Amino acid sequence: MSPPVAPPGWSRWLVPPAALSVHLSIGQAYAWSVFKPPLESALHLDGTESALPFQLAIVMLGLSAAFGGTLVELKGPRWAMTVALICFSSGFLISALGARTEQYWLIVLGYGFVGGIGLGIGYISPVSTLIKWFPDRPGMATGIAIMGFGGGALIASPWSAQMLESFGTGHSGIALAFLVHGLSYAVFMLLGVLLVRVPRTERPVESGPSAVEGVQVSARSAVRTPQFWCLWIVLCMNVTAGIGILEKAAPMITDFFADTSTPVSVSAAAGFVALLSAANMAGRIGWSSTSDLIGRKNIYRVYLGVGALMYLVIASFGDSSKPLFILCALVILSFYGGGFATIPAYLKDLFGTYQVGAIHGRLLTAWSTAGVLGPLIVNWIADHQEAAGKHGSALYGLSFMIMIGLLVIGFVANELVRPVHPRHHIPAPKEAADGRREQPA
Repeated sequence: MSPPVAPPGWSRWLVPPAALSVHLSIGQAYAWSVFKPPLESALHLDGTESALPFQLAIVMLGLSAAFGGTLVELKGPRWAMTVALICFSSGFLISALGARTEQYWLIVLGYGFVGGIGLGIGYISPVSTLIKWFPDRPGMATGIAIMGFGGGALIASPWSAQMLESFGTGHSGIALAFLVHGLSYAVFMLLGVLLVRVPRTERPVESGPSAVEGVQVSARSAVRTPQFWCLWIVLCMNVTAGIGILEKAAPMITDFFADTSTPVSVSAAAGFVALLSAANMAGRIGWSSTSDLIGRKNIYRVYLGVGALMYLVIASFGDSSKPLFILCALVILSFYGGGFATIPAYLKDLFGTYQVGAIHGRLLTAWSTAGVLGPLIVNWIADHQEAAGKHGSALYGLSFMIMIGLLVIGFVANELVRPVHPRHHIPAPKEAADGRREQPA
């Protein structure tokens, strides 16, 4: 399936909403925790078992993005969005059947495996097209779309909770909620499928730069460059630092102030989680747009350098002031979101637009790694510190020092990024020929 070429006069500002419709839908993944307590009660699961669909979905996100990135480049954004729609919605429908029949393995298969493929293909589906439409502002364009993934849970969480309240938290109510999710997201993602267009020319803005000017590197060659692996480390370290707070946010702020005269209530801890989600979403558009002005390397110096400083402040003074703790955590989460949104533009700067979507997909394996590494560091150390008789902020001191070290490693990797050696560049005639072959009729 090839996307239709934009007719004369088509506004490029219609493409970000197409991408946003997909990312807002698949961003539901961040709201999986809403279903955990009902599933545990209805199907007699423990916390580890109820987390399995989400964990498998994130693993499949990274794998499908890595292995499907080249297909996304070859077949175009409409094909990719259609695959994402089918897989993501089907995942909910299979999960609905699993909940209705009380077969938990079907929920794991549906939401985790099938839906996870939809997550990965959907996540990278608009990246290359957005960069080609906005060669003058690639950071802003990808930030708008990827902002949706960070903000999808702000819609999905209250919506899911309301459905469970209306339908009931038994297995039949959960099944009905899954069914409504699958059908609703199919309709919403269809808007993106119908709306997406590819530019007619390499210069979508007459006064702007060409979308294919400068260095062009294939995905196969990109993974053989030190620049790719430096950026892999940069993304992995930045995501590890952010997810280390995000995954344990509510118990973390509760522990930090448990021994003070103003402990944090359950509702206040939930409010803190909502604030972090908002910072995550705002950072995706705010910091990625800023990168268009100050450059990609400079913005990652901010993410990694200032992020390390924020962790140091929390570790040293966090338990003495709630506003200070919250402010530092919000900054770290804004950098977490900004790092996701800026990386496609960084890849475009280094490798060009030729197969940037495929390169981005391969780089997202850093996310899968960080998704395991961040929670493991924070939870494992906190458990061992608690077993040793420590409590409060002392549970997190060592893990925060490790996060600072990881951010410093990322900072160094960012400093090592240099322009790609000419031996990896695609010769202009071959690139032009490939472009003609891949241009939709």
